[in-house]
Amino acid sequence: MRYGILGDIHGNLEALETVVAGLRKEGVDHFISVGDVVGYGADPSACIQVLRDIKATVVAGNHDWAAIGKLDTTFFNVYAKEAVDWTADTLSDEERRWIGDLPLIKIVDDNITVGHATLFEPDRFNYIQTYYDAARSINTMETPLAVLGHSHVPLAFLMNESLRLSVATKIDLSKIKKALINVGSIGQPRDENAKAAYALYDSETQIYRLKRARYDIRKTCSKILEVGLPQILAERLKYGR
Repeated sequence: MRYGILGDIHGNLEALETVVAGLRKEGVDHFISVGDVVGYGADPSACIQVLRDIKATVVAGNHDWAAIGKLDTTFFNVYAKEAVDWTADTLSDEERRWIGDLPLIKIVDDNITVGHATLFEPDRFNYIQTYYDAARSINTMETPLAVLGHSHVPLAFLMNESLRLSVATKIDLSKIKKALINVGSIGQPRDENAKAAYALYDSETQIYRLKRARYDIRKTCSKILEVGLPQILAERLKYGR
């Protein structure tokens, strides 16, 4: 099986459509989304529809939960909160139910664990910032591979006899006992690379590849401003931070 793994989308339709088209050309058999489908961007409903159309496996992110009132936004920054409030007003009742039904953790084909933030206490939406944080999630894994998002920065924690960090764009997982991989963000990268981040995993060869795609950032920025969202949410897309 060839899996197309979609980093945090955040309502960025242009980036999502570009990535999906690229993965289709790669002959992907199944799409996976690591959550935060909405928030920040101007096209939450359209992004939800794309995921439904491609029959993606989707888990819930903190911005998804916040947009339907399942998560308190007290600790969101002012721009994120404004985007969440706008998104909440934009979603239909049916879309809100769809988000509400998303799991926090999902195992795909007994092969890949999918989550958003951590696998340990996933409803707290903490960040994996240290080896200790990574180990806590790895210790819960029932599959050799887990994919996450949340930080918008792609990296991998790889476990054999010891745990190591990798930022390689190609990883041979046949040589790894357990891999906890952050695939970055499609809709709002924060690793100083403005290209949309996503991944391709082939379960037969066990090769994982991080990929980047150029998309129409100018159009995305214009739409963010047109709907009245904060200018910074548009400007930061140009710089990948």
